[in-house]
Amino acid sequence: MCRLLAYLGQPIAMDKFLYEPENSMIKQSINAKELEEPLNGDGFGVGWYTPTVSEEPAVFVSVYPAWNNRNLRYLAPKIVSGSLIAHVRAASVGDVSESNCHPFHFKNMLMAHNGGVEQFEKIKRPLKSMLSDEQYLWVKGQTDSEHLFALFLDALKKKGETFTADDVADCFQEMINHLNLLMTTYGIEEDAYLNMVFVDGERMVGLRYVTNAAVEPLSLYYSEGSKYVCEDGMCRMVPAEGKDKSVMIVSEKLTSIAEDWRPIPKNHMILVYKDLSVGFRRVS
Repeated sequence: MCRLLAYLGQPIAMDKFLYEPENSMIKQSINAKELEEPLNGDGFGVGWYTPTVSEEPAVFVSVYPAWNNRNLRYLAPKIVSGSLIAHVRAASVGDVSESNCHPFHFKNMLMAHNGGVEQFEKIKRPLKSMLSDEQYLWVKGQTDSEHLFALFLDALKKKGETFTADDVADCFQEMINHLNLLMTTYGIEEDAYLNMVFVDGERMVGLRYVTNAAVEPLSLYYSEGSKYVCEDGMCRMVPAEGKDKSVMIVSEKLTSIAEDWRPIPKNHMILVYKDLSVGFRRVS
């Protein structure tokens, strides 16, 4: 089912999320604690922003397990960013290939997904027929995740060149509406789980959703404060003081510090604005 993490805030070295916490992303790739299947070894991906160099993110993906990638271990302590996203994959829809690794990148935007649409093959062709030529040609892989992101991106284009976190949430809602209609039309009765995160270097939106209101969606938490620190093997979110702010969205808690992690409500979106204030919106 995959695991993901997204962060926006004070610049921080990537290994503070990937390696140092007691339940780091690397440890989740071997032994995820909040999934029935704990192994997420079908590749990984990280994306990060360096605005002094480019508005577009850097992206590094690999089909090798995250726990056994020498390049990632070497780079992580040396990459410092105020906006990043990480994902470890357990393949469900699509082969184990770089084109199917998250995060998916379009212009200055990144998206990662934890979950899946059962029997996606039933709606893949009609979904693709809904896409603009640009997004149809942009899709390179086989995953339900990338196709849904393409659907989302077409909705976002309607907002124009500048948009807000609220606009992003609108487009997630439109994507969900299209998915629910397709599932009903083509007779997919199994539940679809959509835990998604969107970042563009300035704002961040997370989605925790399942199509069946009677069941619980996959776990998704957020943490906010002034900054996230790891010292002497202990990692924690420092409470907000002054103007410094940082927000993180994770599939699993990185530590056992209960006050650092709050669950995103069922079938809600978390909206992180440019000023790093946080809001929520229910999925209708």
